[in-house]
Amino acid sequence: MRTGFYLLSFCFLLFLGGCSQKHEAKGNPKATQYTSAATHRATMHSYRVMGKKYYPSYVEVGQVMQGISSWYGPNFHGKKTSNGEIYNMNGHTAAHKTWPMDTMVKVRNKRNGKSTIVRINDRGPFVSGRIIDCSYAAGKAIGLDSVGIAKVSIEVVGFAGKVESKERIAEAIRTHTQTRVTLSDFGVQIGAFKSRKGAYKTKKMYLSCYGRYTPVIKHFNTEDAAPLYRVWLMGFGSEQEARDFKNSQDLTGAFIIRN
Repeated sequence: MRTGFYLLSFCFLLFLGGCSQKHEAKGNPKATQYTSAATHRATMHSYRVMGKKYYPSYVEVGQVMQGISSWYGPNFHGKKTSNGEIYNMNGHTAAHKTWPMDTMVKVRNKRNGKSTIVRINDRGPFVSGRIIDCSYAAGKAIGLDSVGIAKVSIEVVGFAGKVESKERIAEAIRTHTQTRVTLSDFGVQIGAFKSRKGAYKTKKMYLSCYGRYTPVIKHFNTEDAAPLYRVWLMGFGSEQEARDFKNSQDLTGAFIIRN
């Protein structure tokens, strides 16, 4: 039931093999007991399967999605998932097309009210209308083993194996202080200056403009020995979020960068 599983896993493994030395585990994203920082970065890249492009992005506790869930089992047991783990059909894991690896998700079957908690460790399902692919054990817990697919609601309840309490999630939603995982190192260059003063002036101007996005100054040495000060806006949850921001703002000469 996993169209594109082999293709995607193969592509991720190739990417990791070529770039694991380039993306070191530092700062953000952080490695978890399940997934390395390099793998987090790899699985948060935009990717294309069967002609459709997907843009992984950050999520917050309390975030909800509605759609159809399927399950996958014996045919994939023992094979590698997108984060490099060995798939165990008896574990409570799942595949999602865009949510970060190790996101903890409550899956509720809307037909019978049964629910279970899974950890995202794979990409998929690549079938129209389906939003999550549960492991066999997780699917069985909510009655998918007998019907194959079902309408579900899925809710982010934590990260990296830790599940937040119902009270904490409700309070976070009420006060708009949801815990968020940001796994992107994409940003938008909003200026480049030969003068340090010009760069700092631009940084100061943007400090209070865009809430969660933070302006930073990067110093580069050029071939003619004249320094160049670039001002980058960082804090985007994905490449697509940075691109959407750039396209929606009147920022002359701005372009997407990778830190």
